[in-house]
Amino acid sequence: MPAYNEEEAVGSVVAEVFAALPGVHCLVVSDGSRDRTAAIASAAGAMVLDLPFNLGVGGAMRAGFKFALRHGYTFVVQIDSDGQHDPKSVPAILDALERADVVIGARFAGEGDYIVRGPRKWAMKVLAVTVSRIAKARLTDTTSGYRGAGPRAIGLFAEYYPAEYLGDTVESLVMAAKAKCRIEQIPVAMRPRAGGVPSHNPAKAAVYLGRAVIALIIALARPPYDLPRGSAA
Repeated sequence: MPAYNEEEAVGSVVAEVFAALPGVHCLVVSDGSRDRTAAIASAAGAMVLDLPFNLGVGGAMRAGFKFALRHGYTFVVQIDSDGQHDPKSVPAILDALERADVVIGARFAGEGDYIVRGPRKWAMKVLAVTVSRIAKARLTDTTSGYRGAGPRAIGLFAEYYPAEYLGDTVESLVMAAKAKCRIEQIPVAMRPRAGGVPSHNPAKAAVYLGRAVIALIIALARPPYDLPRGSAA
């Protein structure tokens, strides 16, 4: 769970994860938070990586993947620390990881009523179509942060997970596809934030469109990364 200044929600989200998924290990990566995110997550029972600087979601996730690789975890599921992701969908993601290397919890795949409009919607459609062709799979939500990774993807992401804006979503999928990882999606429903401040607002929609295109161009231009030794199936 990457978290930046999420003291309002992170404790209840960690508690919900443990209630929905008995026996699971929960890691919160506090990404240079300046509030009590790390302390509250720890008090709720999570393991905590407390980064001294804010690296962005991509940097926080790379730290999480390095932790998972070092400690021998087979699967990693990313859940937002703001309460928007329902942990009850995790078993379905894990089931899909038995046959795929990366599984996306897709908001536009027939479940829930999550809606986007304007430039942000157009950008998401362009990204979905382009990444689907690269991955040779039908993907409708390439910017979802609710996703799972199996052993091959964990090894790849621990070494190379992109830290740039949208790299943690779009570029990571292109990277995985170029490394010949199998990518699938399952439908999930989104919920309102349980606290904190959203990272986007309508005024930034046009900026999002430009950045999304740039992120895709960068991802396509970069050469394929080889899977680290020992990560191949």
